[in-house]
Amino acid sequence: MAKKTNKSKATQAKEHGIVGASQLFNFARDSYLERTSRPIYAVWFLLPFIVFYEVGTILINTNVLNRFQIRVVAFVWLRDLLDSIGIGGKFAWAAPPLVVIAILIGLQISSRKYWSFDIRDVLPMAAECIALAVPLIVLGLFLNSPAAPPGQGDAVSGVAVQVQSHFASASVDAAPLLASETNPSSSNRVFLANIVTGIGAGIYEELVFRLILICVLMMLFQNLLGLSSRSSVILSVLISAALFSAHHHIVFLDGRLGRITDFNWTEFSFRTMAGIYFAMLYAIRGFGITAGTHAFYDIIATIVNAIFFHVR
Repeated sequence: MAKKTNKSKATQAKEHGIVGASQLFNFARDSYLERTSRPIYAVWFLLPFIVFYEVGTILINTNVLNRFQIRVVAFVWLRDLLDSIGIGGKFAWAAPPLVVIAILIGLQISSRKYWSFDIRDVLPMAAECIALAVPLIVLGLFLNSPAAPPGQGDAVSGVAVQVQSHFASASVDAAPLLASETNPSSSNRVFLANIVTGIGAGIYEELVFRLILICVLMMLFQNLLGLSSRSSVILSVLISAALFSAHHHIVFLDGRLGRITDFNWTEFSFRTMAGIYFAMLYAIRGFGITAGTHAFYDIIATIVNAIFFHVR
């Protein structure tokens, strides 16, 4: 009898237009929240970001990127993985974005959701991402200390250095270059490089630390270790957030571990909270909105530093 009751409720929900639209919540079918949670929406919404990142990386003087090591680590990981299995060569730069699109299309197929896309949803999605990025900007400023960290130079104010240390989630090592770059022309190139890498971080860090890592951790805890769904979700979110934060201090590149910045509990805590925030956002709104929020966060943070703290 209980099975019949459950089936009846499911049927009734379908008749009222309620469908599973995300990991945590059901939204009314074909509503804005349901449409924009679909993987196909993530493809179309993030496509301009992907193109901008790829073209921007090519147009920016490569020596600037290499000299200051402004690289999106998650992108490098994905590129190296593809290269190790023979996917790369001349078109190594195109492989990672194609993988992102392929994963999202695969998720769209498995979700069995509608494939329709309404271009009128793009501007509301962008506005939503900007609004969702604001709490992280405020939190970063709130946690900021007016004193400069030990060992930092005097090229920029202590406040600006510390704010940048909170915001530099896009690159391998942005802080040293910001403290040393004084030429206006070079400063503008670095500013553009930070915008480009910020967009790349929004896409590829969310792909690695939310979409892929949380999925792997959920399978480990729930399927292999037999933990409850609730415990699996909590552990997956916390571990992914801690690793997301840790990789801004210690990173694995070119087959070896390297330290990016000195460990700081305030920065680590902030990025861990940001990781939890992005994980919750991913569970509720899907990959497109989450990656867009991360990208807009990095863009806004770079602009805030440039305008208010004169950091480029």
